[in-house]
Order: sequence, then structure tokens, then C-alpha cells
Amino acid sequence: MLSLLLCSLLLFSRSSLVISAISAIPSFENSGGVQVFEVSEPWRAGRSLAEQNPAGNSSLILAEERTQRKDPLDDFKPYMGGWNISSQHYWASVALTAVPFFLIAIAWFVLFGICLFITCLCRCCCRREPYGYSRTAYALSLAFLIFFTIAAIVGCIVLYVGQGKFHSRSSSTLDYIVDQADGTAKNLKNLSVYLSSAKSIGVDSIFLSTDVKKQIDDIGTEISSVSSNLTDAAADNSGTIQRGLDETRLILVVIAAVMLLLAFIGFLCSIFGLQCIVYTLVIFGWILVAVTFILCSVFLLLHNVVGDTCVAMEDWLQNPTAHTALDDILPCVDNATAKEIQSGTKNVNYQLVSLVNGVINTISNANPPANVAPPLNYNQSGPLVPPLCSPFHSNLTDRHCSVNEVELSKAPEVWTTFTCQVSSSGVCTNTGRLTPTLYNQMTAAANVSYGLYHYGPFLVELVDCTYVRQVFTDISKNHCPGLRLYLKWIYVGLVLVSGAVMLSLIFWIIYARERRHRVYTKQFISRDPGEQDKGS
Repeated sequence: MLSLLLCSLLLFSRSSLVISAISAIPSFENSGGVQVFEVSEPWRAGRSLAEQNPAGNSSLILAEERTQRKDPLDDFKPYMGGWNISSQHYWASVALTAVPFFLIAIAWFVLFGICLFITCLCRCCCRREPYGYSRTAYALSLAFLIFFTIAAIVGCIVLYVGQGKFHSRSSSTLDYIVDQADGTAKNLKNLSVYLSSAKSIGVDSIFLSTDVKKQIDDIGTEISSVSSNLTDAAADNSGTIQRGLDETRLILVVIAAVMLLLAFIGFLCSIFGLQCIVYTLVIFGWILVAVTFILCSVFLLLHNVVGDTCVAMEDWLQNPTAHTALDDILPCVDNATAKEIQSGTKNVNYQLVSLVNGVINTISNANPPANVAPPLNYNQSGPLVPPLCSPFHSNLTDRHCSVNEVELSKAPEVWTTFTCQVSSSGVCTNTGRLTPTLYNQMTAAANVSYGLYHYGPFLVELVDCTYVRQVFTDISKNHCPGLRLYLKWIYVGLVLVSGAVMLSLIFWIIYARERRHRVYTKQFISRDPGEQDKGS
């Protein structure tokens, strides 16, 4: 069961492949009108907002108070490192909380086994003397037997309901994680398509520089590869985790059913005096109780680790600027790298819009003399074509569209009214300033620009930890409470079943003894009522 949590963390860590690959994306810088690509700074450990921490404290101990447990690897001194799944001291300290149930399982298995051995030895080797029976002992043993049988049934119900709800909530959490991974991969693939398309954009034989197109192609290929890896990893890990959830559910259902059947049959056999079957069931129960106590230990460990993880997420959400152990699950890129990627995306967008507007201003909206030959003169006439709105100034700061500019998303529809019909030689035969070929080229550039503008914020959110914060927030608020509650139901149900069946086994033997005494007394001493009263 512990592997379930680790598989979930592994699925989260796959997202770090995306971020680490993106951190290596070249960025664009405007240098005197010439587009120069510079490789962004290498991967940096730490949260992207850590540089904004005015106190300069870039570390945070997660779930500090909750994880202050004794560390057996450090002479049982208090563990002060907080939640950290990469620390053996953390695992040792949290594992220590589950040791009591493991020790109970061992003690029960050894001591009850010794008692069974001694009991069998005495019955086989020792001569049995006549004996009487106590009505009080008989009544109490029967009452306790009924009580612990009912407790075992209640424990089985709690265990069954808890595992069902935990399986449902775990599957829901898994689906959420997979959906987030798939959504991220889809957005990255779409962004990759737009970046790859940018290198082939040409308007009236005017293209981006060769170096720019090559770098854009490299960026698109890298993101596409990482997106495929993320999708494959999400699919593979989700299948593994789901199988683990299904197997865990099956084990718990079998345990609940077997323990319920054992408690019920043992109770009936004890009531009807079927001693041979009772002692056989005691042997099976002896082993099953030990196994169930071990499961209590495992689920208590898992409950504590899940609880620590949820508290760690809550602590990080209160201080997302800190560098923490959560970087082992979802690391972020520093703020400088995020700004470089944002700047590069804006720059590509700006250059594409500038390329289109340059053609509009110098060719489409020009009125060349009649003696000028195509492609500068293709008989363009009529109203001027509105230029494309650039969402950024030349310094890449945000800007609003002017009245005469057309928005990126509306450009293809608006420009159709300025398109003319052309002859076989490519000359307009009616009023219009855009040939169909020129219109197609310009709309292609506008669509790529719009794609970069649309997915640019997503890219920034991914690398500046907005995506991570959203994932952690959703898990902390919507999934953690249910997971913690139903895990508690499971181990409480296991504890109740284990303890109730353990005590039921003991009272099976006690009740069987008292019932045997009672039958013996009625059969052999009932002829003398005075002796029977004395035996009472």
C-alpha cells in the first residue's frame, strides 16, 4: 500500500520533466532590430518566486510540528527536518509511529501460540479431574463473546465502507492528476505546433531569418517530445496506480469478509458446542489476527504519510516563495528564466505581426504607378487594409489596439472583405488590395501570432509555479480531507476487527470451557441438587 503513495508522487514528478525541458528553451531578445536567440540560464533549483522573498529566507520546513517524531536512526532524538520523502530519517520517524501495531502482532502471535501449545499439551498429557462450573463465569463469558462478536461485525462494516470510499476518492484524485498531466501535455503540444509553424510563415516572400526559424524548430521539437513523454508517463503510471488501488481494495474486502465470517461461524460453533471446529477456527484466527494487526501498522503508516503530505502542501501554499522538499515532486524554474521565456514568446509574436504589417503598409496599401510590375503592383485598389494589432510594443510591454487595427482573432474574417479575384497572371480583376494567396499567407501569420499570444500565459504560469500552486491547492482542499478521513476509517476498522476477533478467540476458548463444565455438571452432578448448589 505504501507503493500507492510513491506511485502518486512519481506521477507528479513526471511533470518536472516538462518544466526542466522548458527551462532549456531558447529565448528571443530584440537587439537593434536583429533577432538574436540566447539560451536561457540552466535549470535552477528552487521556487520561481523565491527571489521576491524580501527576508532572503528561501527555505521552509514543511509540516514542522506534525513531523516532530522520534528518529530511531538518530538515537531516538526528535526529528526536526519536516516533511521530506527523500530523507531516510523522515521515513524512519514516521515508520516508528506504526511500530506498536507490529509489536502487538508479534506479541500476539508468540504468546497466544505458546498458550495454545500449553493448552494442547495439558489436554493430551494431564489427567482431567471432575469439575463443577460457575454460572457467573458462564454468563460473563457468553456476554463478552456476544459483545466482541458484535464489535467484530461493526469493525468489518467500518472497514468495508472505509475501503470503498477510499478507493473512490483515490480514483478521483488519480483522475484529477492524470487530467492535469493530459491538459498540460495538450497545451504544450499546441504551443509546439504554433512555434513550429512560425518558422515557415512567409508573407509575399518575406520570412523570418534562417537562424530564427531553426531555433523555433528546435524549441517546437523539444516541447513536442516532452509532451509525448508526459502523456505516456501519465498513462503508464495511472494504470499502475489504478491496479494498486484495485488490488488494495480486493485485499481489504477479502480481509473484511473473512474476519466477518470467522467471527460469525466461531460464535455459532461456540454456542452449539462444536469444540473441534472451534479449536480449528482458533488456529486460523490466531494467524489472521496477526496479519490484520500488521495491516493496521501499514495503513497507520500510510495515513500518517498522507497526512504529512497534505499538511506540507498547506504550509507551502501559505509561503510559496520558499524552497522546500516539495521541489522533489514539482520543482519550479526561477523567476528570471520564466521572464526570459515570456519575453521570447512575446518577441516572436511581435515580429510576426510586424512582418504582416510591413507587407500591408508597403505593398497592399500602396498605390504604385502603372509602370510598376508585379508583385509590387497587382492592381490593388479600394479601401486600405487595416493593419494587424500587435499586443506588444517594440519593448515587449503590453499595448491596446488602436481604432484602425484589427485584432488577431478577427483578422481572417475582416480581411476577406479586402480580397480581390485574380487573373491567371495574379492581377486583381476587381476592387481589392489582397490577393487570395496574400490573404492566406497573412491569415496564417495572424493565426500563429494568436496561438503564441493565447498559450504564452500558460507557459509562464507553468514555469512560475502557478500551475503547481493550483494543483497543490486543489489536492489540499478537495482531495486531502477525504483521503485522510477514509484512511483513518480503514485502519480504525482494522484495529477494531483485530482487537474484537482477538478477544473473541480468547472467549471462544473460555466459553467452550465453561460450557463443557456446565454440561458435565448437569450430566454427572445433577442427581444431587445440594452438590450442584455447592458447585455453583
